[in-house]
Amino acid sequence: MVRETKFYDVLGVSPDASDSELKKAYRKLALKYHPDKNPEAGDKFKEISHAYEILSDGEKRQLYDQFGEEGLNGQGGMGGMDAEDLFSQLFGGGLFGGGGRGRPSGPRRGKDMVHHLKVSLEDLYKGKTSKLALQKHILCPKCDGKGGKEGAVQTCRSCNGQGVRVIMRQMGPMVQQIQQPCPDCRGEGEIINDKDRCKNCNGKKIIGEKKILEVHIDKGMQDGQKIVFSGEGDQAPNILPGDIIIAIEEKPHPVFQRKGDDLIYEAKIDLLTALAGGQFSIPHLDDRVLLVTVLPGEAIQPDMVKVIPNEGMPAYRHHNHGNLFVKFKVEFPPPKWADDETIAKLDTILPPRPALPSFGDRHVDEVVMAEADSYQSQKAHGHIHEDDDDEEGRGGPGVQCAQQ
Repeated sequence: MVRETKFYDVLGVSPDASDSELKKAYRKLALKYHPDKNPEAGDKFKEISHAYEILSDGEKRQLYDQFGEEGLNGQGGMGGMDAEDLFSQLFGGGLFGGGGRGRPSGPRRGKDMVHHLKVSLEDLYKGKTSKLALQKHILCPKCDGKGGKEGAVQTCRSCNGQGVRVIMRQMGPMVQQIQQPCPDCRGEGEIINDKDRCKNCNGKKIIGEKKILEVHIDKGMQDGQKIVFSGEGDQAPNILPGDIIIAIEEKPHPVFQRKGDDLIYEAKIDLLTALAGGQFSIPHLDDRVLLVTVLPGEAIQPDMVKVIPNEGMPAYRHHNHGNLFVKFKVEFPPPKWADDETIAKLDTILPPRPALPSFGDRHVDEVVMAEADSYQSQKAHGHIHEDDDDEEGRGGPGVQCAQQ
């Protein structure tokens, strides 16, 4: 019978606990109370580490069981091995990332999982909640991520749990050191007998699971913006799961172009509306229709840009709106749309044509113009020759380009 049970109580095990049970108990508590994961538990972490340091050493444990803490005679006082050093030694320095003095600074973290979600401009304007289905790894619920029944997992003796073996190879006068995965444990550092393997995960400790995430697209989110689901990444033994990151990809829009919180819309209006005023409509992103008035006499010109304040995109989180810029394209009537009478009326309505400049003594040729595309096409097919002169001479109906 042991003299006192303080160290056993700290680890939460009975005095007859095996070395494997002691290690398992320490591992669980050390992960829970490590200062980088639980900053307020520094003293508790040291107490756990000290208890395990004593009980994991056969000689110290025997002295403690027989004589209690006083019987250790300085072999295992509170000044023994540093708690961080013990932790690093037990886990091979691989469970926590490096920090000051090369010591662990936090639990080793799994990789983040990034998924791209294509979102329409309408949904970025109004906001939307989408459901995203994805596959991830979780710890096997049947064996709690152990890979088999209690005690089935054994440290590989060939590599001492490192997962790799170092081979020395003689190459003439030189000796080459080669590191390769341990063939006995296939680089895992552990061995599980086939009969003891978990049937649910086949000893892999993890299984696949379909996860449904509700992704909230807030108003005004932009292309490339990320939504983070903390700790929802793949699970694995002895690591903290990474995050699932949803990256927004804005779909191109057939009507609007986005510039930050502003929108750009190209409006096509007829010549009469451009000159004399009228109305045109803009179907907006939230199912509204903006009825826009062109004031008489505004004289809208091609590529002119006007602005409709506060009708752009909502700003992210604040939701105040940017502006809607309207770029005009004026559609002119088809050729020969007006007769002589209409042209005469226009002469009395529109501002007069500017007078031609004086040409002085220079020779003047009168020419007409042809459609450039049609002319180039005919020329390419040999229907027009540069040195052809029509029967009526320059300036006649056959002349199709300006003469020098």
